[in-house]
Amino acid sequence: RRYGQYTINQEVTRVSERCPLGRSSSQDSLHELPMEDYYMELEDMTISSENKQDQEVVIVKEPDEGELEEEWLKKAGFSSFIGESPGDPQESMVLLSTLTRTQAAAVQKRVETVSQTMRKKNKQYQIPDVRDIFAQQTESSEKAPDGTESQSVRTHENKYQEKDGQAPSLVVGEPLPEKAPASETDINVEVSFAEQALTQKENSKDKTHRNKGNDDPLPNSRLLEDKTGITKIGDLAPQDMRTVCKLALIELTALFDINGIELKQQKAMKIKTKDSGLFCIPLTVLLEQDQKKVPGTRIPLIFQKLISQIEEGSLETEGLLRIPGAANRIKNLCHELETKFYVGTFNWECVKQHDAASLLKLFIRELPQPLLSVEYLKAFQAIQNLPTSKQQIQALNLLVILLPDANRDTLKALLEFLQRVIDKREKNKMNAMNVAMIMAPNLFMLDPKGFSEQQNYVMAAGTVNIMLLMIKYQKCLWTIPKFMVKQVRKKNAENQRKDRRAMKKLLKKMAYDREKYEKQEKSANDADVPQGVIRVQAPHLSKVSMAIQLTEELKASDVLARFLSQESGVAQTLKKEEVFLYEVGGNIGERCLDDDTYMKDLYQLNPNAEWVIKSKPS
Repeated sequence: RRYGQYTINQEVTRVSERCPLGRSSSQDSLHELPMEDYYMELEDMTISSENKQDQEVVIVKEPDEGELEEEWLKKAGFSSFIGESPGDPQESMVLLSTLTRTQAAAVQKRVETVSQTMRKKNKQYQIPDVRDIFAQQTESSEKAPDGTESQSVRTHENKYQEKDGQAPSLVVGEPLPEKAPASETDINVEVSFAEQALTQKENSKDKTHRNKGNDDPLPNSRLLEDKTGITKIGDLAPQDMRTVCKLALIELTALFDINGIELKQQKAMKIKTKDSGLFCIPLTVLLEQDQKKVPGTRIPLIFQKLISQIEEGSLETEGLLRIPGAANRIKNLCHELETKFYVGTFNWECVKQHDAASLLKLFIRELPQPLLSVEYLKAFQAIQNLPTSKQQIQALNLLVILLPDANRDTLKALLEFLQRVIDKREKNKMNAMNVAMIMAPNLFMLDPKGFSEQQNYVMAAGTVNIMLLMIKYQKCLWTIPKFMVKQVRKKNAENQRKDRRAMKKLLKKMAYDREKYEKQEKSANDADVPQGVIRVQAPHLSKVSMAIQLTEELKASDVLARFLSQESGVAQTLKKEEVFLYEVGGNIGERCLDDDTYMKDLYQLNPNAEWVIKSKPS
């Protein structure tokens, strides 16, 4: 049976001993889980798909041996390691110097696989030996200049490597920091997720496994206070966000490696799709045509309109999302929307609330490529094999970061809408589990062929659990973990050190007065601001800057409030929600600050930054 316009075969790496929905792992409780809503939704999807003709199916290309690892290294920023691509070796080595031991082990594993594959294929170009790569990195890290936090370099055993008799490998990386989360149910974002998983795995070897499956409480959905500010997706400059995406891929792979789960990225073959319309259109194409009508829009207009149409009919309607519209009426509405939506002649009054909900779900599953992306859909599905809810949420966080912008923005709008539906559960009888069961088959296209009934049930329950976690923890998922922001800062600082060394060498060759250059550089860093004072600028709003004394309690919101209260003209008409304080330069490209950022703590972390007030780009 085929649902939607694409089908991706799901591989069962193992049936988890722990029930995917946080219940006991006993067979009885697994069968007791009510899945009626899920299977009713599948039936409705089947009926609606029978009315569709000439559906294009996205063919997923299975990669050749070594091709997957080669593509992975390119995306992770290590293209120079595979010889074929002209990547910057220095950039790769700087990125490598920021990695934790588990991240470095993930890179090393893929470099070794590509090296072996290329030797088999007798490739002409030379691939650096993996031992040389990591040996170079060890030497360069040990020789880091004083005065800055250098990367710790140690020799570790790859403790989660398969027991195949191989000797332990040398891994560059930093040890696990000692700082622990506030409680067992808090999500620790200060320490690498893979490092936490490795520590947990090592500790669990010494513990008994009694009551397994009942000792995994759901983590808190709140974000722990971070004095240097929480960083949301969209807060960083594009160049820093590119580094974050590379680190997220490496971290996700390391987390999967530790748990013995294979991360299989897939590529959809190019297929012929419609280049205009509303349904069965790639998200990027749809947004291009929408932006001609509404510049800057990031979510498809039809998607926004369907959500608003549902909400206009009251979210308290019983059975909202569960009760389908009539199949023939949905088919006619689709055809009419295709021809009349953009010209503004479509009559929305004839669309019933349940019809709008059915159209919304149809839009999602009729996308030529899944909302969770062809590349990472399998990874989303594989999350159910991670041993704890905390690790599943951490993996979801990394996958959300990795999604293309259009997919991520649309998914965010969907999850926020679903939460608003759940908030009215007393009236509409749609709690989080009900909504997750309805939406899971629309986002995860499972192919039941070739699996037993029990395996299909476990896979279905697993996707429902993932959907549930995405709804419940959506605020956490759209943040960038603190340890990754720290790695970005390290990378930027190391690049600046290398640039300064290169400049000094150039000046020496050109016979310039080196001492004069160093004095100029020192004065530029010290600036004319007294100790413990920052100078805040707002070049687009005011001609003058404002000096602000740092205190232990001063927050970013206080700086904004003080600026807006003292300014006149354009700045005085602005609301606090319209402008933001930015940290610019130093060891970060640019970062929009959270209101609760403690300025003194951030200043100590990045003393060379400038502080700028401006509006956020749409």
